[in-house]
Amino acid sequence: MATIEDDDERLLAQIGYNQDLSRHFTKWSTISYAVSVLGVLGSMPATFGVPLSLGGPASAVWAWFVGSIMASIISASVAELVSAYPTAGGMYFVTKNVVPYEHAAIWSWVIGWCNLLGQTAGVASLGYTVSQMVLAAASMNSKFDGISYSYSPTPLQIVLLAIVFIIIFGIVCSLTTKSLHEIVIWFAPINVLATLAVCVALLVLTPNKANAKWVFTEFTNGSGWGVGFSFLLSFLSVAWVMTDYDGTTHMAEETHNAAIRGPMAIRWAVTISGCLGWILTITFCFCINDLDAVVYSPTGLPAAQIFLNAAGKTGGTIMWFFVILVQFFTGCSAMLADTRMAYAFARDGALPFSSVWSKVNERTRTPVNAVWLIVFFSIALNLIGIGSTQTIVAIFNITAPALDISYAAVILARNVYAHRITFRPGPYTLGKWQKPLNLITCAWVFFISVVLLFPTVRPVTAVNMNYAVAVGGFIALFSLGWWWAGARNTYTGPRTQELLHVVPNSESREEEE
Repeated sequence: MATIEDDDERLLAQIGYNQDLSRHFTKWSTISYAVSVLGVLGSMPATFGVPLSLGGPASAVWAWFVGSIMASIISASVAELVSAYPTAGGMYFVTKNVVPYEHAAIWSWVIGWCNLLGQTAGVASLGYTVSQMVLAAASMNSKFDGISYSYSPTPLQIVLLAIVFIIIFGIVCSLTTKSLHEIVIWFAPINVLATLAVCVALLVLTPNKANAKWVFTEFTNGSGWGVGFSFLLSFLSVAWVMTDYDGTTHMAEETHNAAIRGPMAIRWAVTISGCLGWILTITFCFCINDLDAVVYSPTGLPAAQIFLNAAGKTGGTIMWFFVILVQFFTGCSAMLADTRMAYAFARDGALPFSSVWSKVNERTRTPVNAVWLIVFFSIALNLIGIGSTQTIVAIFNITAPALDISYAAVILARNVYAHRITFRPGPYTLGKWQKPLNLITCAWVFFISVVLLFPTVRPVTAVNMNYAVAVGGFIALFSLGWWWAGARNTYTGPRTQELLHVVPNSESREEEE
């Protein structure tokens, strides 16, 4: 008879799964992982040009401020749910436990695909942005004739280098959980210290800084939709960075005391990243002395131009190295979460050849097959960028709405079906704040998701159209179409088992006799 070694294994057995993965993540490596998934120093510079060009410096500053507060509210609602069900499936698994039995299969199917495809698009985009950053550094260090650099990366070069990074992500994610713990525990300290060091260096080295009034009050209409709507479109940056909250939960089956440490890590990571991101945004804005020159930087990335203006080629490249490094960490962390989601989804029979992708490697005790499935699809998505930059950007833009909607839908279901389904909270609970925070979460996610699917520039043309809405429509048609085509006959939702049974003690047996 199998034995239960600890409380984590017992809780997982109560939920209905065997302990097939190894638990090595501790309190600190879990927090470090959660901070790394958001990766502010890497992801924020990659997207800084969007709010800056659309709404000006004040839009960049205040969109991040408001967006990070909303992210904190959303993450609190997510943390409460995953605390009750700390499994590799994250919010996908929670779905089964907040909707009636007769609806559990289709709800789990749609939420699972929305989450998996959203995460995979995110991993692909991280490989792409790391590649862009490396090639931007190469461009920064090439000859400049006053108008452009002698080297400008082509779409083919960006995609090929992105593929190299995605393969490296896969190699890292194929390591043992113990090795991952030993590596990941350094991600957050490097992220935090490098962010603060970059902010200080930029403020000290930038010769002609902007004034506070310009930074905090200068709103522009760069989108053509009007100042107000340009401000709303500026949330794209903070939405893209501050998402994937349940990424930490996908590592739950490899984390000690996951029901407590997972939610705690989510809350700490969002708070730390929100503060660092705001400080970084304000710093960048103070270091702009020519808005148009930064927005239309020949490097292709406004943040890279700010570094170059402050410290020249050598100093700017050194600081830019840390941005690339943190973005690389984020790519590894995001792929970890994505692969565990793929493993959990396959374990429940939701993927073609599920038995292959849910197999745990005997040597590493990790789902190595699922890792390379995600590597393959992330590469496939990036290959689209060779022929169409607009299409690949649209795929990347769906990341935040897809993930946030998958969270909000589960949170909404928890409240809609509360009269039929009794939710048993875990160690982390919102108490009396649950309903107000859940309401704010759902209202904000559905509102801002619609905004972020709008074209970012007016007048709208075939070139500047935001095709993310088409990608979102494809995800919906794909998941629902497959469901009605046959998945409804084979997929029954998360396949839990009755693994714990009451064993009568000696006194009970004597009474029966």
